[in-house]
Amino acid sequence: MISEHDDEARLDARAAALATICVHAGEGEGAFRALATPIVLASAFSFDDAEHAAAAFRSENDAYIYGRWGNPTVEALEAKVAALENARVACATASGMAAVSGALLSICEAGSHIVAPRSMYGESARLLRERLPRLGIETTFVDDPTPESYARAATVNTRVFYIESPSNPILAVSDVPGIAAAARAHGGKSRIVVVADNTFATPFCQTPLDLGVDLVVHSMTKAIGGHGDAIGGAVCGNDDALVARARDTIVKGFGGVMSPLTAYLVARGITTFALRQRQACGTAARLAKTLAAHPAVDKVHHPSLARDRAKHMHAYGSLLAFETKDPARAKHVLEHVALVTRAVSLGDARSLITQPATTTHSTMPREDRLRAHITDGLLRLSVGLESAVDLERDLLAALSETT
Repeated sequence: MISEHDDEARLDARAAALATICVHAGEGEGAFRALATPIVLASAFSFDDAEHAAAAFRSENDAYIYGRWGNPTVEALEAKVAALENARVACATASGMAAVSGALLSICEAGSHIVAPRSMYGESARLLRERLPRLGIETTFVDDPTPESYARAATVNTRVFYIESPSNPILAVSDVPGIAAAARAHGGKSRIVVVADNTFATPFCQTPLDLGVDLVVHSMTKAIGGHGDAIGGAVCGNDDALVARARDTIVKGFGGVMSPLTAYLVARGITTFALRQRQACGTAARLAKTLAAHPAVDKVHHPSLARDRAKHMHAYGSLLAFETKDPARAKHVLEHVALVTRAVSLGDARSLITQPATTTHSTMPREDRLRAHITDGLLRLSVGLESAVDLERDLLAALSETT
């Protein structure tokens, strides 16, 4: 039996493991011995002479060439994110969706096949369901993302096993090591690359590369940046060639460039990442337990309530979802929370709540939504840094109001 004291100790240990990385990774004295990484806004960089320029284009020196190809501020952020994910290298992108789409397009071509979970972020699902088929890339969605279901869905043309765990919005936890092993065991005509969206878990709760995943993608807009003021993404990995191909596709080829100012804001947010996640994860577990005991709530989704499936996680995360017994009650809760903010993002310092069926997943066909267990009564809560007592009081009051 795991006690609350054990959970608190686990959170403290994880925060301690990441605290120094958050502050120091990717940092250096740099220009003017500045303690804060300078924001280098140059769109182009000069060369010493013709040979210096030619060598730069042959990748024979480390000279900066053009802002779309590389920038010191962005590279400092990439080093920090790579350290958090235990990755050799990372590539920063203009958004999370730039990271997802670019990573997949750097691996797949016409005729390729992807296996992915049915329950996943609405825009990622739309990419796989609507956009990639136009390029001849097909996806099989599995209802229960187990290693066995991925293996059954794989074909000789499968190039990617795509994982989103915990999933958006129902926080379903996948067997990440098992799915990675299934990819390695597949006997198709080419290697299956395992790509994991780690946005919901964050490196605080899960490090997929340590579990056999090849590439990790992030929306750094969320908990990594943490302040709701910058949009960005990342692709991380230990295979230099895979990440370089993703960078060439996303940033150099499609122009999904992160601005230096955004990189500075996200890197500044990372310095407090471990502290923020320690607080938010602790509060989320408390709220999950409270909501699960409420008579108006039918079901609560949080990895702390499915520990047997979450053994590979360092912590259980700051996101949770709950379903009201009466769908009308969900709308009522949305309209009566006073402290929690109605907004569709997550990972902010503020706690945010949304109804996925009418917002983030409204583009999914209703049949697909219901198969993914995204009901009209489902509410997704991103827990912020407010007092746990105040958040609990706010949610209970909204749930207990007479409809």
